[in-house]
Amino acid sequence: MMRDDRAGGGDQGGLGGVRVQPGLPEALRPQAARLYWQAFGGKLGGVFGPEARALRYLEFTLRADHAISAISSDGRQLYGIAGFKSPAGSFAGGSLTDMQGAYGVMGATWRAWVLARLSREVDNGRFLIDGICVAPEARCHGIGTALIDALCQEGHRRGYAEIRLEVVDTNWRARKLYERCGFRELKTETIGLLRLIFGFAAATTMVRPLPLR
Repeated sequence: MMRDDRAGGGDQGGLGGVRVQPGLPEALRPQAARLYWQAFGGKLGGVFGPEARALRYLEFTLRADHAISAISSDGRQLYGIAGFKSPAGSFAGGSLTDMQGAYGVMGATWRAWVLARLSREVDNGRFLIDGICVAPEARCHGIGTALIDALCQEGHRRGYAEIRLEVVDTNWRARKLYERCGFRELKTETIGLLRLIFGFAAATTMVRPLPLR
């Protein structure tokens, strides 16, 4: 699934202590689902809504082993989360069986068809980011930059030479962050009539070399 990665940059100090770590603690899974929906619900609401059902689906399907979390020092607050893809799967999306369980056979069928039209490309040569979300109260504190750095470290650890993400044409703030973090535009593609469902007209693929600076 194409991901528009919403993040922020700045000074982390004002949050009173943040740790960035691999995985997603089970107790923070509801926060992760809500944070993901806050970031991407405007784009995905036409497919995964209504909100209550989408939150249940996300809470069940988000993969902790494909996530990096920014957490308060006491472990109670999720300030941000970043997902990635691997040959074993992706942070967000779930399987067709998962979708059938949440939306029924017919509901899952048309949703899967629409999502397949949105993104069909497979890139085996780059480490793929599968969403970056930062809580509104944590923006402008460097959380987005810290998550990107952690993703770059993970990609380098896995042996990739480049890291890749997609950002939609309506999310200029995230694009500015990615440019500051060393990403460059590779290509921009329009989505045709799917813009009526997803609320954006084009997505830009951006890449940056690894290892980290």
